[in-house]
Amino acid sequence: MKDRIKEILSWYSSENPGVRTNLARMLNHGRLGGTGKMVILPVDQGFEHGPARSFAPNPAGYDPRYHFQLAIESGCNAYAAPLGFLEAGVSEFAGDIPLILKCNNHDVLNDERDPISAVTSGVEDALRLGCVAVGFTIYPGSSERNQMYEQLRELSLEAKSAGLATVVWSYPRGSSLSKEGETAIDVVTYAAQIAAQLGADIIKVKLPSAKVELAEAQKVYQKYEIPTSTLADRVKHVVQSAFDGRRIVIFSGGATAADDQVFNEARAIRDGGGFGSIIGRNSFQRSHDDAIKFLGTIMGIYEGSVK
Repeated sequence: MKDRIKEILSWYSSENPGVRTNLARMLNHGRLGGTGKMVILPVDQGFEHGPARSFAPNPAGYDPRYHFQLAIESGCNAYAAPLGFLEAGVSEFAGDIPLILKCNNHDVLNDERDPISAVTSGVEDALRLGCVAVGFTIYPGSSERNQMYEQLRELSLEAKSAGLATVVWSYPRGSSLSKEGETAIDVVTYAAQIAAQLGADIIKVKLPSAKVELAEAQKVYQKYEIPTSTLADRVKHVVQSAFDGRRIVIFSGGATAADDQVFNEARAIRDGGGFGSIIGRNSFQRSHDDAIKFLGTIMGIYEGSVK
């Protein structure tokens, strides 16, 4: 095992050997294996946004097996999806890539101001499917957040006792935040800290803007002159907020964007000390060949073969 992976695993000394082994499986898998960087393919958008909005741009994506193949062929560290998608393809691709079971989901048929996801699967399902980790979304800022925190605590306790790692999607949303505030630097760093405090092994957040949402936070950012002018500065601050970089923090790709924008964001994540990307729509909504090339460029940026 490479020294960088040993270093990262040393940050999780309170976890049992099963959790540390499954973290190592992800960190050592795929093109970026052994580098300490990660690119994960997440495909929960069919549930979260609807099938047409998710898969119509590339109809091959309606087939769950397509996403297994894309994650494997591109050399991703892991593939994350809800119960149904994993069940539909896992036997065909058993053992080919580490799997993360997304254990709660939220639809937009009733997109309330203060969202809460439904618990849609659990640790027993993850073990049955041979997963290395469970995934769970929390919405800091929602009036329903405390229930989600408590649900995560129960899921994480059961997962860790079974040797599974816990991946937390920490997405600020709710009536107490402005739309722009959901990605404000003070809010995203707070979301990363909350996920870390709740025991997340891997934390997924959105890339932050330079906006500061909360008045009390604004005073602190000004007083201590916290650098936020560049995206790399902001990534560094988010990683710092996750136990001074002692928790793996990866950043979501968001909606489909121009290649140069996504590649520049990957460079900023790399330069800011982020651990990588979790890229769904920006990859699977492309044609197969374009997606392979696209993900290959991102991995090249993280490994240093692409400037």
